Amino acid sequence: MDSRGRRGRRLLERESELDAVDSILDDLCGAGDGLVGTGGVIAFAGPAGVGKTVLLGELRRGALDRACTVLSARGGEHEQGVAFHVVRQLVQPLLAAAAEEEQRAILGSWYDIVAPAVGLVVPSGGGAPDPQGVRDGIDWLVTRFAVQQAPVVIILDDAHWADAESLDWLTAFAPRTADLPLLLATGYRPDDLSADAVAFRRLTERQGSRPHVLAPLTPHAVGRLLRDRLGEDADEAFCRECWAVTGGNPFEVTELVAKVRDDDLKPLSANIADLRGLVSTAKENGLSARMERLGSEAVRLAMAIAVLGAEATPALAANIAALSAQRTAELIAGLHGARILGRGGPGQDRVEFLHPTIATAVYRSIPPAMRVAMHGQAATVVIDAGRGALAASRHMLEMHPEGDTWVVSQLREAARDFLRAGAPDAARRCLERALREPPSLDDRAAVLFELGCSAALTEPATTVNHLRAALDEPILDPALREAVTVRLAQAYAHSGRMAEAERTVAEEARRATSTRTRLRMQVEQFTWNAFRADEEDSPARSRRLARLVDRLGGRGLAERYLLGLRAFDAVVRGEPSGTALHYAEEALGDGLSWTEDDWGFEVPVSVALTFMYCDEPGRAEELFSEGIAACERKGWRGSHLAFGLTLLGYIRYRRGRLAEAEELVREGLRIADRVGTSTPAQWAAVGTLVQTLLATGRVAEAQEVAAAHGYGRVVPEAVVYPDSQAVYGELLLAGNLHREARQQLTAAGRRLDRRGMRNPAWCPWQLHLSQALAHTEPDRAMEVSREAVRRARQFGTASAIGQALHSAAAVAKGAERIKLLAEAVSHLERSPSAYDLALALVEHGAALRRLGLPQEAGERLYRGLEGALHCGADTLVARARDELSAIGLRPMQLRAAESGTLTRQEQAAAERAAAGAPDVRIADELGMTEQDVARLLSNVYRKVGTNRSGLATLIEPGAGGG
Repeated sequence: MDSRGRRGRRLLERESELDAVDSILDDLCGAGDGLVGTGGVIAFAGPAGVGKTVLLGELRRGALDRACTVLSARGGEHEQGVAFHVVRQLVQPLLAAAAEEEQRAILGSWYDIVAPAVGLVVPSGGGAPDPQGVRDGIDWLVTRFAVQQAPVVIILDDAHWADAESLDWLTAFAPRTADLPLLLATGYRPDDLSADAVAFRRLTERQGSRPHVLAPLTPHAVGRLLRDRLGEDADEAFCRECWAVTGGNPFEVTELVAKVRDDDLKPLSANIADLRGLVSTAKENGLSARMERLGSEAVRLAMAIAVLGAEATPALAANIAALSAQRTAELIAGLHGARILGRGGPGQDRVEFLHPTIATAVYRSIPPAMRVAMHGQAATVVIDAGRGALAASRHMLEMHPEGDTWVVSQLREAARDFLRAGAPDAARRCLERALREPPSLDDRAAVLFELGCSAALTEPATTVNHLRAALDEPILDPALREAVTVRLAQAYAHSGRMAEAERTVAEEARRATSTRTRLRMQVEQFTWNAFRADEEDSPARSRRLARLVDRLGGRGLAERYLLGLRAFDAVVRGEPSGTALHYAEEALGDGLSWTEDDWGFEVPVSVALTFMYCDEPGRAEELFSEGIAACERKGWRGSHLAFGLTLLGYIRYRRGRLAEAEELVREGLRIADRVGTSTPAQWAAVGTLVQTLLATGRVAEAQEVAAAHGYGRVVPEAVVYPDSQAVYGELLLAGNLHREARQQLTAAGRRLDRRGMRNPAWCPWQLHLSQALAHTEPDRAMEVSREAVRRARQFGTASAIGQALHSAAAVAKGAERIKLLAEAVSHLERSPSAYDLALALVEHGAALRRLGLPQEAGERLYRGLEGALHCGADTLVARARDELSAIGLRPMQLRAAESGTLTRQEQAAAERAAAGAPDVRIADELGMTEQDVARLLSNVYRKVGTNRSGLATLIEPGAGGG
């Protein structure tokens, strides 16, 4: 039997749609050889009653016949503001039968992130994930289910009424169905889609097809339907009149046929006048009369069901309509017989109308004042039934403000639940309504604060207004005032208004009477000033910070944040690296969380980067890995995660692990692009990716990335690392645009020097400027490079000094050039910077070759070639091979990857160096030369990610390999 023969009913004039259903189900289920295929999207569009639901029903039957797993949901006209209403309908059947322990096993690390959105029990007081984190979690759950229960069909009817959060998720997830054994089928009314559903409108086009737009039935099809239902004697005039009065709408035709049959009206032309009399009762304006004939109790019950919407059960509806359970059951049966209510599925406790158009008509028939009162009853009934403030919130939004403190408290609780579900817009609507109630004077500031926080992700300008209003409230608890001020400063800063952020906390610090509050405000003030690109007197701020830190007595969180700021300030100013490391260790204490809601993650990130700049990137990687894991556990998968992945990639870039760096940074950029354009997270990702691509020799690709993101056209309003103007100058230099590079690098240097940011390890603008000047202004190039070396020596790390010496060698000549290159190699061998060492070795080898010293050149070139190969620096690999060939040496076939595990010799040397033994003693104990020891330790520094002083922290005794 073919698939058409398995259908439960005959559908008129829907052959092409049914063929499409059969085809896409066949693609999903494979060729019958036990292997499933892949899915896609199929959509049916058209006005109410045109047959979308019936077609989705046929698709459901076909899917079940083929042993598919089917999940279904329906949008609700009055549930559009209930976040994840559709998602819950889809997901809860997967999890409802399982105990909490099993649910946690299914969801794993996603449980705390996803559980509130899908309606599972979660501990109170949990944090609020960002919306993208929740969507990612739902992606994971549905993808996992699709793979385990393949093939899977998801059916969404009335998608035009789907809540925004579910529709956003579904629209973003839909393209993945092409690679999964999952079919998404949906029906919607195009004219009823909201203006925000633009992406959903494009969904089917993006999948390579167009929605099946359903047309009304033709007169011939209406005649066929009437004769099937009323008998073959239905004459043509009567049938055509039925078509005319219904417009060929299948639902209206079906309802009219039922009415004709109920009234025993013969389908003859003589009865056309009577037929027209029946039309009004088959359409919206006759619905009330049909209900009234069943009695006032039936009308009251139908209205209660309409108000309750998707959550309507006999018990809840009876409570609102003031009816007994027995009487309610009788009335439900009568309303079903009158074709007003439909039949629920087996085991279903819900009651629903036969068709959404009936539900809409009943709801609109309720007098406005009565409707408001019924929503008030519904809110109380829903909460008393244990369904919670979130379920009741949609009813409270429809109530008139009356200054009811209970309503305010329930709306605030619902807002907290929505925030925990990753639905800040829904939370904002609840809090805006709570503000209109209005709250008591004692609670008003708190409501304004919560409202401001809820709008932070989507409406930063609105956030500022609400938080400003909260600060102006006459009754404001000191602790709340502090929290409001901190959030207001964050809102200003995240909107690019750094100066206003600084002024806000500065004003609060001046008025604070509490020492603790004043210290907290100073933390915020120093933080936002440090990240202001337009700060007028950065050196003065650095001096104030240094004096304040020197006076600190305690080691509370505020004090440790100030120590962290001092550590990073020491780095960017180029103070001795030991000073920066001292403050970083003091700040770190027993750890700094990236996910403290009230503290931000800027300082913990800066502390971690301090270790990287101070030649301890392995330590920095540990802190970044912990921070990224914390963000993922909390569901923060926006800017925080983008920054974390990008800067972890930046650490790998500085260590010379270029392939790993590129992978991490591209993922960070993908997330940053998803968050928004021209954000600090995006600038950081683009700049790091450009630097990484340049290191691998892919200049054209780096230029394309920069051009695609408008990188280099403007200087960001916030301090971003790597510095965007300096990186853009480096990119111009790589493209041989020396004049333009000089302009950008000179401007970057002038800007950074004015702020006291003089560390070439933090921003190597001088290193690149000296090269840009080399051909046209060689004397100035030498002057710039010498100043860079001086600054690098002041900072004191081996990598900074080695990089600066290498850059100075590039603009030097003769013996001076050889001397500088040798010294650069010597310093870089004591650093964890693998790529910079490989580059310096190749440069030194090439210079030695040109001096006619092939043996010394070959040794340097072989080492440089091996290092370049391990780093993935293909252009440098090619150059090293060419240099070796030029002196008649055959390039060796080397390993393409370097293990991070120490050899036994490396481990032995590292343990002794960590214990403080000098190279001469290590050489004596291991029976090798001092030069061999230096080489072994150089390998250790690169593998472990530290310099000699950091070995004691990272080396574990006996951890070596073969």
